[in-house]
Amino acid sequence: MSEKMLVTQALDERDLLVKKINDKIEKASFIDTIKPNEDKVFEKRVKKEDYVKEATAAYQQITDLIERFQTIDAAIVDSNAKTEISTSYGKFTVAGAISLRSRLRGGGAYDGEADFERRIQYKLQSEYKNTQLQDTAESMRLSILGKDNKVKDDKPLAVVDTYVKENTTELVDPLDVKKKIEALQERRNSLLTELDTQIKVSNATTFIEI
Repeated sequence: MSEKMLVTQALDERDLLVKKINDKIEKASFIDTIKPNEDKVFEKRVKKEDYVKEATAAYQQITDLIERFQTIDAAIVDSNAKTEISTSYGKFTVAGAISLRSRLRGGGAYDGEADFERRIQYKLQSEYKNTQLQDTAESMRLSILGKDNKVKDDKPLAVVDTYVKENTTELVDPLDVKKKIEALQERRNSLLTELDTQIKVSNATTFIEI
């Protein structure tokens, strides 16, 4: 007989099963020793017949729980692959949304290496910051001449102006980097929020059968 439950319930039970299975494995005893002149096993200090029953029952319980875990896990995976959610950035299967969310958070098989959006954002920020550190024409002129008017009069202004002209750089910014950085950050935050919300809503309203 099949059993119906919400994905949220399935996720909670799956988490509980992980703890339960590991706890039972940790506490179980499957092998012991016994002396010929005794009727109790050495470690557990129970009769051999009782120990055999306990070990057999514990192993069966664990394998049953593992089978339940696998059944629930497979049903969740199957549901995630079929169920769709909608965001302002398009439609995704729940599986796709979870994978995207993980990637944007620097998780998954590639860790942060696959968080391309964040990496390009950092690259843009780094280059933009570096260009801001270069001297402007006015700051370069003041650096050479100083702020004292008398000093300015004593120096060859034509030479200074020529030097400044030849060494002043202009920003070449075809992407309008500052706005691009802001747009990337806004899109990232918005998408992650939507993914979180829609995944939770889907899990709380989608049923699976096991």
